[in-house]
Amino acid sequence: MNDTFEWFLEEFLGAWKKSSITEMERFISPDYQAREISNGERFDFGYEESINGWKQGFQFVNENEARWDINQLFTLPLKEDEVMAVLAATIIIKGKTMETANVFFNTFKNIEGSGWKLVRSYIESGVPVENVHEMALKKKGLS
Repeated sequence: MNDTFEWFLEEFLGAWKKSSITEMERFISPDYQAREISNGERFDFGYEESINGWKQGFQFVNENEARWDINQLFTLPLKEDEVMAVLAATIIIKGKTMETANVFFNTFKNIEGSGWKLVRSYIESGVPVENVHEMALKKKGLS
């Protein structure tokens, strides 16, 4: 996998962990498309709805003096200029981890003249956090 993607992913995750909407906006393609499954219901959305969702999530984290717990489960090169990163995220509030996480199947594309951008996502929300932690431990060879 390309070194520029690894650098980009670190920057993307850094913006997420800082709850920085101004940084996050520059990582998302204006043509972004996503599907989220929440409580068995499907929601399709694009760039504007995504930015609004990030703003709400970041506001919640900041107002509750919380922090993000993000696990990079794996990356998969799809094409020479596309990589999927599977990420699981939950929030820790006052030292207590929420009971559920969201799992993001994010596709990033290296767009000529713009660099790497998030172009597509499939999101499963409400995944039990213990399932995510078990997967993260397996990835690290600790289970």
